[in-house]
Amino acid sequence: MSKRISYTVEGDVQGVNYRSWAASQAKQLNVTGYAKNTNDGTVVGEAQGDASSVDKFVQHLKKGPSAADVNKVDQKEIDTKSGDSGFDR
Repeated sequence: MSKRISYTVEGDVQGVNYRSWAASQAKQLNVTGYAKNTNDGTVVGEAQGDASSVDKFVQHLKKGPSAADVNKVDQKEIDTKSGDSGFDR
């Protein structure tokens, strides 16, 4: 069963390789989507894959790479999309 979420990551998550790290985690879990920096210092994105893989991806987002300091990850389930082929950062 496929699942897609939108997410926002708060904390010290810009300038610490967070998006590249998230893309690496997504690739390992066969999750597609994207991560991008925003002007307010958060990282936002979407992720899609089988439900258990997306849930594991969110758990990784909550930890972040070693240089990051994640305070909070908000997520909400959204409609799945067809045509995703990778994870953009």
